[in-house]
Amino acid sequence: MTSWSLATTSLSLILLAFLTYQAPPVLSWKKDEFRNCNQTPFCKSARSRNPFSCSLIANQVTISDDGDLSAKLVPKNHDDHHQINPLILSLSIYQDGIVRLKIDEDPSLNPRKQRFQVPDVVLPQFESKKLYLQRYSKETIDGEGDASVVYLSDVYEAVLRHDPFEVYVRYKGGNSRVLSLNSNGLFDFEQLREKNEGEEWEERFRGHTDMRPYGPQSISFDVSFYDSDYVYGIPEHATSFALKPTRGPNVEESEPYRLFNLDVFEYLHDSPFGLYGSIPFMISHGKSGRTSGFFWLNAAEMQIDVLGDGWNAESGILLPSKQKRIDTFWMSEAGIVDTFFFVGPGPKDVVRQYTSVTGMPSMPQLFSIAYHQCRWNYRDEEDVEQVDSKFDEHDIPYDVLWLDIEHTDGKKYFTWDRMLFPHPEEMQRKLAAKGRHMVTIVDPHIKRDDSYWLHNEATEKGYYVKDATKRDYDGWCWPGSSSYLDMLNPEIRTWWGTKFSYENYVGSTPSLYIWNDMNEPSVFNGPEVTMPRDVLHLDRVEHRELHNAYGYYFHMATSDGLLKRENGKDRPFVLSRAFFAGSQRYGAVWTGDNTAEWEQLRVSVPMILTLGLTGMSFSGADVGGFFGNPDTELLVRWYQLGAYYPFFRAHAHHDTKRREPWLFGERNTQLIREAIHVRYMFLPYFYTLFREANTTGIPVVRPLWMEFPSDESTFTNDEAFMVGNALLVQGVYEERAKHISVYLPGKESWFDIRTGARVKGGATHKLEVSEESVPAFQRAGTIIPRRDRFRRSSTQMVNDPYTLVVALNSSQAAEGQLYVDDGKSFDFLEGAFIHRRFVFSNGQLKSINMAPAAGKSRFSSECIIERIILLGHGGSKSAVIEPANQKAEIELGPLQLQGRHGRTVLTVRNPGVRISDDWTIKIL
Repeated sequence: MTSWSLATTSLSLILLAFLTYQAPPVLSWKKDEFRNCNQTPFCKSARSRNPFSCSLIANQVTISDDGDLSAKLVPKNHDDHHQINPLILSLSIYQDGIVRLKIDEDPSLNPRKQRFQVPDVVLPQFESKKLYLQRYSKETIDGEGDASVVYLSDVYEAVLRHDPFEVYVRYKGGNSRVLSLNSNGLFDFEQLREKNEGEEWEERFRGHTDMRPYGPQSISFDVSFYDSDYVYGIPEHATSFALKPTRGPNVEESEPYRLFNLDVFEYLHDSPFGLYGSIPFMISHGKSGRTSGFFWLNAAEMQIDVLGDGWNAESGILLPSKQKRIDTFWMSEAGIVDTFFFVGPGPKDVVRQYTSVTGMPSMPQLFSIAYHQCRWNYRDEEDVEQVDSKFDEHDIPYDVLWLDIEHTDGKKYFTWDRMLFPHPEEMQRKLAAKGRHMVTIVDPHIKRDDSYWLHNEATEKGYYVKDATKRDYDGWCWPGSSSYLDMLNPEIRTWWGTKFSYENYVGSTPSLYIWNDMNEPSVFNGPEVTMPRDVLHLDRVEHRELHNAYGYYFHMATSDGLLKRENGKDRPFVLSRAFFAGSQRYGAVWTGDNTAEWEQLRVSVPMILTLGLTGMSFSGADVGGFFGNPDTELLVRWYQLGAYYPFFRAHAHHDTKRREPWLFGERNTQLIREAIHVRYMFLPYFYTLFREANTTGIPVVRPLWMEFPSDESTFTNDEAFMVGNALLVQGVYEERAKHISVYLPGKESWFDIRTGARVKGGATHKLEVSEESVPAFQRAGTIIPRRDRFRRSSTQMVNDPYTLVVALNSSQAAEGQLYVDDGKSFDFLEGAFIHRRFVFSNGQLKSINMAPAAGKSRFSSECIIERIILLGHGGSKSAVIEPANQKAEIELGPLQLQGRHGRTVLTVRNPGVRISDDWTIKIL
């Protein structure tokens, strides 16, 4: 990102307007720049529909050759003008309680074009989990209409009701439902057709015209979640974690939750407006403790209403039900119905089911989960060197230094400004010598410059997206006139990946990784600051059909490029601003261009919780806020909270004051240092959690109700969060706060991680606020691995000893895990890792192997455990280590080696046991 200077030559009015628009001070978010529902024909039309206006019924129900339940949807009333031809419905059943429902136009009837189905999101191996149906049963529903029922699992079955058309999942042997579609009769499917004489299909907004050559093609339907009190998900919005109703009695007039990837400057908090990424996946949860989920695989613009109680009262038709339910209304501009029902029944089950479809989060390199230092822009090599040395001078660890767009030669990516960065390889090697890495930015807009090799090659190969006239689309972004690669095309993605080779990316080294920004895509002179919807991609696919997945494909191609750069041996690190379902497979995301405000600090928590719940476990927010200058207290509080984000990076706009950690006085430097030290102390725990996410989909940072699903007090709590199952963190979101209320769920106690003090569970506590940290507690019954020696970077900690913090519950028991591998390669996929389970019970702490007995590769470590801290133990003076039959002393010691506060705690000193071995320590 950059400001522009006026050249002395004459400029066109368009360019001048562009420069004026981009010139500092940076413009904040303007509501009028973006469409609302009433300005979006498909949304306005869908919202005007009345309940039970859908006249479709299902007939010709059968089992297809593919093992699906198939049917044709036809109008019961012949005056339904949208339904020109029958629609084809297929219902597929998969292992682990997953239903897939697809509805599309009948290809045998030669529609004007094939409707777009989003490729490369659903895992290829997911199809291997399909259950091929052999039969279905018929029954009469409510004594009125017929239905076809198929097996889903030993607990659930899927039902297709014929008249009126409805699909739902229910428990076997009863009418208790889990999820349903079209229970309120709002289904509508605008079929592709010829244009009528005198009909106008064009849409206009703020001087832009969308030709809509294929006319209206929207889809909408209602989805109901049963036994539910709240719904969550569908990022990205800066709003509460539990989604507020957008329509209904006593609901303030609201826009729907919009899913349309956009470059939004200084976005507002508490708004349903869509931001940089879109994941059309919603999760419900309720007092029953049960959870369910719904996913619509569709990359077109989407709008979603959460309907408040009594929303349909005016229709005079209310659905009788003993079950508490939440109704939602889903609207999309294009695509097909390709939906997934996830039955849970627990929150972790739903997340696991969703990621079994779209992929598990990738396993990051160890360095990438440590602290990142970023700014737009570090000026030159001297600036980089000074910032790096200052971290060492102030004893503050960090792992990654970032370079924004100003490091390039004229905003041409894969290049360096050789006046400012004459020796990029040497610069990176100096960082690498300390175990540190560098990240440079590579955005999707390609500068239209005849002297730019990348542009010339893309033009020659015809790799750019085309405008409505079939010419290379030309839009404005940071370099000025720019074109955009057609990332839908696998051939082009492969070509793009080759540009990250050392031969093509001259000046790059093995310690350099990548940042994809502006990939919504951002187009400064485009409608809503993005690409026109009638731009054409591969096979005449319109941009409107895939818009929300454009950044996903760009992220994918970049990640694959780094993978190829090291011949598949090195885990890529790529940060992306735009995202879609499946982006978790390719790297990290962040919440975009936030602002240095207390409310933005607060809203970062529900935003990150929502991302984790929808697969994107590796996420964070810019610490300190990207725009504006945070006051010192806000900056310190942001570091203290950000130390627990899965992705921990400080970043700032170039118009802000410099804000490296040592620029705010000695006391504040100390506070920021201690916050960063907390992250490095917990790196073993975080890395173990990232491995859990990589294998199960369960997020690193999670809502309290994921661990306490029956505790109603947790359902709307989005000021606190869990890190794994063991740590609860409560942010401080008010200036000069003296006290804060913290709710600690569960029946067991919690232990203050700073003082070791025991605090009662199942209660809200009013605590004094300390400037030194945000409240954080370890859950009784857990064991957390730590590393307490601080180095310059995580890479330099790899041989350091470990500390185990054992927090005993009322039964004097606790459990935890530690996962260790080489931190960078894919050898862990061949079994090269250490995975230990620690169990304390009956006065003994045992280390149990969880790794496979044999693998193609092995990983060994000589690292030992130097301290075992016992919280909640009655007291003892010695321990015996088996099988060595060695004695170890137990004494009072500090909870944190670097800490200046806190009581002393019972500590087994220097047991000397290796993390890779089986052992038992008996407390005498």
